[in-house]
Amino acid sequence: MVSNKQRRQAAQRHLQRQLERRAAQQRARRRNLLIGGTVAAVVVVVGAALLITTTGGDDDSTAAASSSAATTSAAAAPTPGPGAERAGQTTTAGACTYTYDAQGSSGTVAVDAPSGDLPTGTQAETIATSAGDIGVTLDYTGPGVCAAESFSTLAAQGYFDGTICHRLTTSDGLKVLQCGDPSGTGTGGPGYSFPTAVDGSETYGRGVLAMANSGQGTDGSQFFLVYGDSQLTPDYTVFGTIDEAGLGVLDQVAAVGTADGSQDGQPATPVTITGVTPSA
Repeated sequence: MVSNKQRRQAAQRHLQRQLERRAAQQRARRRNLLIGGTVAAVVVVVGAALLITTTGGDDDSTAAASSSAATTSAAAAPTPGPGAERAGQTTTAGACTYTYDAQGSSGTVAVDAPSGDLPTGTQAETIATSAGDIGVTLDYTGPGVCAAESFSTLAAQGYFDGTICHRLTTSDGLKVLQCGDPSGTGTGGPGYSFPTAVDGSETYGRGVLAMANSGQGTDGSQFFLVYGDSQLTPDYTVFGTIDEAGLGVLDQVAAVGTADGSQDGQPATPVTITGVTPSA
């Protein structure tokens, strides 16, 4: 016969499992990196106001609503990746603080967050892709310095090598290519995060390089390249610019559209990053 004590113990174990699943779901939700998990921008098109809402994740399904895709991504608790054992540890680079998380890297190996001194000025980098080279300039003079150093540090470790740019948007209010998640799902990161650096004056015009996030303080490795003026609230760290040749590559990718013909999904022209290196 089962005793009252055994029943209580079984109930406690059941409750603990529920709490652990709930915590895992919350972590997944926080890391569901997308440009504006629920960003709304109003644009006038042919005299009518069009509400543009963007959500995150890889748009494999042509029928799923964006809100449903976000819910599905959040519901599946991810398996911790390399480096997850460092959760809670921090490193610093200048005034920047990077905090490791329990999700770990979505790449095949653990990567290290920046540490030590920060560069000054600007740094030119070339994002080599299967669609062509995209030249960017990282800005170490503005509020996005922590993002610039993170991008450069991840690039030096080969974190972006062989990864796809998983999201292209082509609506009138949002024209971006999003990259930086080795899992290709839009939910992955480097195993650490750092504060979003905005002052409220940010705009996202053609040529801007900025960080994707799922809320303030969740910047990680995903970034977006703006190929056309976009109506976004000032919630995303701007850390550099794209050169004219790079914008030409993005224009060609955007002209073909998405794989499913929607305004938000995988690009029909696959864009795989083969490497990110400093430019001469």
